[in-house]
Amino acid sequence: MKINFTTATFRDFENIPDYNISQRAEIFYEFLEYMKSNGHMNYRLKNTTGTNSLVHVNIANKDREYVSFVSSDYLGFTQHPKVKQAAIEGIEKYGTGTGATPLIGGYFDYHNDLEKKISSFFGRNEEEAVVFTTGYTANSATLQCLMQKEDIAILDMAVHASVHEGCAFTNKKTFPHNNLEALEHILKTSENLYRTKLVVIDGVYSQDGDASHVKEIYALVKKYNAFLMVDDVHGVGILGETGRGTLEEANLLDKVDIITGTFSKTFGNLGGYVIADKKIAAILRFQSRQQIFSATAPPSSAGILKAIDLIDEEPIWRQKLWENINYFKKGLDDLGLDTGITRSAIVPVKIGDPFVTGDVGRLLIEQGIYTNPILYPAVARKDARIRMSVMARHEKEHLDKTLNAFEDINKKLHIAKK
Repeated sequence: MKINFTTATFRDFENIPDYNISQRAEIFYEFLEYMKSNGHMNYRLKNTTGTNSLVHVNIANKDREYVSFVSSDYLGFTQHPKVKQAAIEGIEKYGTGTGATPLIGGYFDYHNDLEKKISSFFGRNEEEAVVFTTGYTANSATLQCLMQKEDIAILDMAVHASVHEGCAFTNKKTFPHNNLEALEHILKTSENLYRTKLVVIDGVYSQDGDASHVKEIYALVKKYNAFLMVDDVHGVGILGETGRGTLEEANLLDKVDIITGTFSKTFGNLGGYVIADKKIAAILRFQSRQQIFSATAPPSSAGILKAIDLIDEEPIWRQKLWENINYFKKGLDDLGLDTGITRSAIVPVKIGDPFVTGDVGRLLIEQGIYTNPILYPAVARKDARIRMSVMARHEKEHLDKTLNAFEDINKKLHIAKK
């Protein structure tokens, strides 16, 4: 099989007909070398400093400072002294690990405190929260536990990969992104065919940064006696009057059946959580494979407790973030660049052609700007873009440097769409 490296993406190497493991690995390695030779390898670069608006990255054995747009640490809490101190105190008290799964000895009082804190954050009872080691498994393990061959998961086509993985053991249908008519059609035609019908959406979508039509979707879900699960990893801490996310904006915090999220973005740590009815939460604690067979979150998770408090104690970080988002997006729009319909800290610059997108990523790196070119299968083949995450810790000079770089690149590559 011949693969054209100039148009290929990582998806083309997932399953190559008639190639065994060794052959597949060999041609994929050749593709990686091809990407490196073109300066398109903006992936798995070696950071030598912590997550921040400015980071040091080692590229081709040269360590250099870059303005970073690759982190979802939107409020900058990974570097907040109070969060770091709480994590240090957790390690000093408990050590560096838990040594067991939650079910058989790896459940500590700080896990219980975390469940109490995150459930209270959403205005829920403590019995309604379950913490997971990652946000990915909060989705995948929950869905694998709850959804079986007699059930159906109905997914917005733009949901996270962890959701799709979680639906491996159940029936699955997808509807075009935010398309209410298509969703209603699936709900109507599935109404009496499955034991459980679960609609799964994101609050804010990770590639376009746009929000779900959650109010309308919730109404449809309940009209057809289904359940709704909302993954709001990119909304919590950013949207809503008090930072409770997309569901706070829609006044649905106490109504949605299942809320999932992560501690790795606005809370500046690692882990995931599920908020659900206490009886569903009990099933997850004793039936989900991650809770049974995987070690639980380490004592440094104590930092999350402080980060949750800071959402209310120091709203200045959210205010600063939105000042940066609005300033940066306006600057990109003024250059005629296509930022789509984002209404979050995720700001894409849509380019379309994957090779040109790789060139833009290379030129940004050359000008000291670290971004991620996003290609198929993360987005459609003709919808490649530079995806950037704005942080509260970005200063105006960082944003201006990036806008100037885009202006220079546009003169060379003509990527403006407006």
